[in-house]
Amino acid sequence: MSRLRGLMRGDGLGARALRSSMLTVLGYGGSQALRLASNLILTRLLFPEAFGVMSLVWVFLQGLSNFSDMGVGQSILQSKRGEDRDFLDTAWTVQVLRGLILWIATWVMAAPVADFYNAPELRELLPVVGLTLFLMGLLPTKRDLANRKLVLGRLTAIDLAAQALGLTVGVLVAWITGSVWALVANAVASNLIALVLYMFLLPGATNRPRWEPRAAHELIHFGKWIFLSTAAGFLLSQGDKIVLGKYLSLGALGVYNIGYFLASFPLLLGAMVVRRIMIPVYRERPPAGNAANFAALHRMRMMLSAGLFAMLFGFAVLGVWLVLILYDPRYALAGGVVVLLALMQIPQLIVITYDTAALAAGDSRGFFVLAATRAGLMMAGLLIGASRMGLIGALLGQGAAMVLAYPVVVWLARRHGAWDARHDALFWAVGLGIAALALWLNQDAITGLSALNLP
Repeated sequence: MSRLRGLMRGDGLGARALRSSMLTVLGYGGSQALRLASNLILTRLLFPEAFGVMSLVWVFLQGLSNFSDMGVGQSILQSKRGEDRDFLDTAWTVQVLRGLILWIATWVMAAPVADFYNAPELRELLPVVGLTLFLMGLLPTKRDLANRKLVLGRLTAIDLAAQALGLTVGVLVAWITGSVWALVANAVASNLIALVLYMFLLPGATNRPRWEPRAAHELIHFGKWIFLSTAAGFLLSQGDKIVLGKYLSLGALGVYNIGYFLASFPLLLGAMVVRRIMIPVYRERPPAGNAANFAALHRMRMMLSAGLFAMLFGFAVLGVWLVLILYDPRYALAGGVVVLLALMQIPQLIVITYDTAALAAGDSRGFFVLAATRAGLMMAGLLIGASRMGLIGALLGQGAAMVLAYPVVVWLARRHGAWDARHDALFWAVGLGIAALALWLNQDAITGLSALNLP
């Protein structure tokens, strides 16, 4: 206990990483608890089609965001100039211009998107929710600076406060109107409140418009591959909604979205921990540097994977029960979605830290190669699976795609000395055991998903 207290209070990399990991888990857990509470209220005040429509809105916005991402945040985390004022102000200027352009794009493309999905309400919803992209562009770089230094206490508090206040606004609008605009009000209010709190409660200088050529060149050089990687990342994160939006009704898509909300918890938590913690850790202790660095990273991977697989086990085995307890009968079929989606995350959870080693080393090109491979395989798996077996096939196709991408993950990890064969072998075995048990216990709920397919 005394050693643990010493770690918690120290200023070394290990102490900062441990504290930051705990704060990230606490923050994400609190965030998901707030989302769940709001979700339980809103599913009773609104109708399934509202969640289906909003899932299409977020697909479009995520697409705009990913297809224009220059990796400003990652640049600040990994660059040697990441604490230089000229570099930070130039990065902020790039971010603001991008956010403004994206907001304008939502106005221009609203009508074509509404026509494509045969959802007229998207004409009005997209431009209003698009305001969130501009608000995110205004976020100060002192947020990234706190992340770079692994000082996350105030960041966590601000994120939770903004989300709680935004959710309160959304629930009030839902209670008054009973319309999809409640979800819009939630999104805009959360981002606006977060911007205000970041600006006034985080220590550090206020950003000013600035364009330093040397900083701009570094940002663009690193960001060109991040741009391509996040374009591929869009297909990874939103490809299921793109494909299923054509194979399912809006109501069925809303049911799927509820299942995705629960099942994605382990993967999204792991991604957040890795994004916030591992780039600074890899930057200061590269795994190829020496045996001590690799051993320390092995211990971190083992602890992270053990926690994530424990959560995965809960969702995969108890997903059907969770849905029946938490939601009304209209969403009962989401239980099978939770089980299958949880199992399809196993290959990604095993290798979740490896691509971060490439980013920390400045290898944005290698990061892109992996992202593009995953995206191509994912879309192929979704399309082939959905065309042959509907929703069940689409979900199984996602898992198969991530298994096929594993050799490319190993290639990138070995390139930076990060591949941990012992860790991977252990958790492949654990994952297969969880999958066998979950499929045996929930086979009826999984086969029942065929009821969500369009006739």
